[in-house]
Amino acid sequence: MKLAVLGSGMIVRDFLPHAAAVDGLDLVAICGRPASADRLAAMRDEFGIDRVHLDLDACLADPDIDTVWIAVPNSLHAEYARKALEAGKHVVCEKPFVLDERDLQELRDLAEERDLILVEAISTVYLSNYRWIQEHLDSVGEIRVVQCDYSQFSSRFDRFRAGEVLPAFDPAQGGGALLDIGIYTIHFVVGLLGLPESVQYTANLERGVDTSGVLVLEYGDRTAVCVCAKDSDGPIRSKIQGTDGWIAVDGAPNAMPVVRSQRRGEQVQTRDLSVHPHRMVEEFRAFVDMIARHDTAERDRRLDHSQAVLAVATAARRSAGLLPSDPS
Repeated sequence: MKLAVLGSGMIVRDFLPHAAAVDGLDLVAICGRPASADRLAAMRDEFGIDRVHLDLDACLADPDIDTVWIAVPNSLHAEYARKALEAGKHVVCEKPFVLDERDLQELRDLAEERDLILVEAISTVYLSNYRWIQEHLDSVGEIRVVQCDYSQFSSRFDRFRAGEVLPAFDPAQGGGALLDIGIYTIHFVVGLLGLPESVQYTANLERGVDTSGVLVLEYGDRTAVCVCAKDSDGPIRSKIQGTDGWIAVDGAPNAMPVVRSQRRGEQVQTRDLSVHPHRMVEEFRAFVDMIARHDTAERDRRLDHSQAVLAVATAARRSAGLLPSDPS
């Protein structure tokens, strides 16, 4: 994978120190606005990136790049992904993939037409601990309740309350709790149970954006409850309760640090199958492999999952009044 990093924000700074742990990943370029030139140059030097681009079109025309990682504000994901696919580049796009279901379908059609890999960067579903849960769901018997909580007081919340418009809390830019940390809880649940029969999101709203909320997903004889908050802290954990036992994760659903489980009448089991201390390494290893093998079947499987998650997120936002009730 000959990668161009589009963006220089927090998620980029988080991953790049660990990029060397991903065999086959070649950091060819980092691209951003001219106003960020000094920061981009510093990151180029610190992380051994070959070059800096200050123009997106010039970056996408670079013949040494075969893949782009889109790590820009949420509202730009669809535009950047479309341009990259049209330029013949594979695309890894940060969560939330895009803000509109129609955009995702258009991007998927374009990727299939151009025979390119298009995938959402969502660490949860690539982690070995999560895959263990998927493979051992039947150990709890008939699932009754799934709970996934991710609450983390945002360092930007006080500035938002003071009146500053920030992307993380700007509804026009896809801000809000649900599309930020709440999206991980949706991926967690949908990856286990699939599409729900009904969706209801009850949100705490300030200036048109959800700063926290509770999402209820009904699956007939089972219920999933997701809690997400950027305006308050709380225990971060996930639980799956069934007629014969339970599985629990103490920690964020995008990191899945340790899994505990118990069958009724047996001892609690604790396991950690993590392959690397940093949560994003495993997903990028999967992306490198998917692109190297040109695995379009895996691309399609991952896109099916991302489309289901976006459908749930869209229904949730609509139920809370964050989108028009008429999908047209």
